[in-house]
Amino acid sequence: MIKILGFVLTIGGAIALVMGILGAFGSLNVGLSPWALIILGVVFFFAGIGLLKKRKDTDTIESENK
Repeated sequence: MIKILGFVLTIGGAIALVMGILGAFGSLNVGLSPWALIILGVVFFFAGIGLLKKRKDTDTIESENK
């Protein structure tokens, strides 16, 4: 579940980052502030990468006394 959330955050952040950069320096107009999209894209992208790198994706609960 954690890896799925990390993947979704990474993809969503990358899309927002690209749209923000195209809005700020290109000709794309999305109706939002392009700087807000850039900031949100960076935050979501790095949050997703952090989740993918640090978390294990297990559905089982490990016992403390093995």
